[in-house]
Amino acid sequence: MEYTHVTHNFPPLFAPDSRALILGSIPSPKSREQAFFYGHPQNRFWPVLAAVFGEPAPQTIEDKRSLALRHRIAMWDTLAACDIRGASDTSIRNPVANDLPWLIAQTRVRAVFCTGATSYKYYKKLCQPQTGIEAVCLPSTSPANAAWSKERLIQAYSVIAQAVAD
Repeated sequence: MEYTHVTHNFPPLFAPDSRALILGSIPSPKSREQAFFYGHPQNRFWPVLAAVFGEPAPQTIEDKRSLALRHRIAMWDTLAACDIRGASDTSIRNPVANDLPWLIAQTRVRAVFCTGATSYKYYKKLCQPQTGIEAVCLPSTSPANAAWSKERLIQAYSVIAQAVAD
């Protein structure tokens, strides 16, 4: 499979009262097609996040947006651009970071969560020196991460609920 140069094609999701920032690595082809986060139907992100807050899994983009904002969660990706093969995070070359300090300055974010090792690796290397916020590396919700059951993912992601609590 050939490398494709990918540029992030949709804005971050946030509100001034956002307290936690969830970062993927770079949007998958399905997410870029939908212009929204975690767009692949087999990705378990939205059912897991909903379960953390005791809600039914959102079905529409508007429902997903509402779920995140209602719980004071901002979302974006660590990378603004890179060269990648398909949706394979392990193939990323030439990474360019998103402007996370700008996003954090617009919010009340005090906790950063990376959804997978690749997002975490690039956050630590390219972003944390500017933000000064340590990130928590959460397991990927991708169907490729079959070693993690939905129940284990919900348990791991429960730290997000603690971060946004008053």
